[in-house]
Amino acid sequence: MDEIITRFPPSPTGYLHVGGARTALFNWLYARHMKGRFILRLEDTDMKRSKKEYSDAIIDSLHWMGLDWDEGPYFQSERFDLYKEYIQKLIDSGNAYYCTCSPERLETIRSEAMAEGRKPKYDGACRNRDLGKTSNAVVRLVVPQAGTTTLKDAVKGNIEFQNSELDDFIICRSDGTPTYHLAVVVDDITMGVNTIIRGDDHVNNTPKQMLLYRAFKNKIPLYGHVPMVLGRDRTRLSKRHGALSVTAYKEMGYLPDALINYLVRLGWSHGDQEFFLKDELIEKFTLKNIGHSPGIFDTNKLLSLNADHIKGKKPGDLVKHLTPFLEKRRCKVNDQASMEKIIETLNTRSKTLEDMADGAMFYFAGDLVYDAKAAKKFLKRSSMEPLKLLLENLGAMDSFTKEGIEDAFKKVMETTGLKLGKIAQPVRVALTGKTASPGIFEILEVLGKDKSVYRLEKAINHINETADIPENGN
Repeated sequence: MDEIITRFPPSPTGYLHVGGARTALFNWLYARHMKGRFILRLEDTDMKRSKKEYSDAIIDSLHWMGLDWDEGPYFQSERFDLYKEYIQKLIDSGNAYYCTCSPERLETIRSEAMAEGRKPKYDGACRNRDLGKTSNAVVRLVVPQAGTTTLKDAVKGNIEFQNSELDDFIICRSDGTPTYHLAVVVDDITMGVNTIIRGDDHVNNTPKQMLLYRAFKNKIPLYGHVPMVLGRDRTRLSKRHGALSVTAYKEMGYLPDALINYLVRLGWSHGDQEFFLKDELIEKFTLKNIGHSPGIFDTNKLLSLNADHIKGKKPGDLVKHLTPFLEKRRCKVNDQASMEKIIETLNTRSKTLEDMADGAMFYFAGDLVYDAKAAKKFLKRSSMEPLKLLLENLGAMDSFTKEGIEDAFKKVMETTGLKLGKIAQPVRVALTGKTASPGIFEILEVLGKDKSVYRLEKAINHINETADIPENGN
């Protein structure tokens, strides 16, 4: 069996969106599953709309997702000489010809065909004129007008196209630039691509490309056209469905493994399993498990899956992902061990890295700003005694461990007769400024003795300065 070679050929006319990312993922997974090769090619022949900014963003997005490539990135704009060489081969072999029909004549042909209820297509007027190259000449492929072209699709099965429905389509414009069909076929031939997985919006392009392969006397690759990704209203996916660029999801705090997991399930399945790690996907991904129905993009499911991946990762593996979000908030990131402890208190409570960074802010604060309602409710004179007792017990500790912290709370409970909840909430506000946070023992352990003592002292001072005098006047 020949080595499997797949490719991903985005046009750098915009950022990499989820539909393109899924196409890249399917090709990458299949190449890795089959121990083949994956090629990255930038189809940047649209000079007006293609920008380096977009090329860089696409490459960065693929890097972030962990979709590495074995060759490339190639740029079509650097391959024009090769396309011209292959166009000339078709002319020399009689499989292509120059056409000088004017735009006006082509429009007349089109209008007449439509008026008569026929499919508008070129009538082949220049096919046998043996014209030479001129400034206004295009190059057309000689397309057979009888018989069929059959696509043996790995996903959809056999699809038959009547050659009579096709015309001698243009493969080179009058300015010498190749058309999409010519460039992509030449690229795939010269790069050895033998497996093409793409969206089923390309199905109608395929017979033209197959005819080019035959004209070049090259073996036709295996095609697999996968159903499109739609919005929840089953219309073409767009920003209004929440479908954004890969860059946007990265900036919103999604993990690359979560996005990969979600995208692969938009059209592929392995039994009822929903949660996958990348290595699992490489092991299990095959073309036969690609479905026939469109994938429905649901931001709520993506968010839920992201939360599952955050929970499932080791805290140490999340440090590099969380750090940029903390640095954006001007938090000085501590050593790896401290960051792991912080993450361990937050990973089961966070749906995104943005959530986690927001939740971690109190760890990095110098002087806390209390939530006004939280302070009024919990930092009051009735909280003074348990806070002072806890401060005394914590301050006396030599080793600031979770077990020792729990013992300190037990002593306060025994002395005051209060239950843990009555003590923990004032302490929580004192340590975090809020009423909701990770477990109180874990917070104290992560903050450490000095910072915990400082915050408890500050809370006691706050009560002294702001709490109302009791009604008995004492």
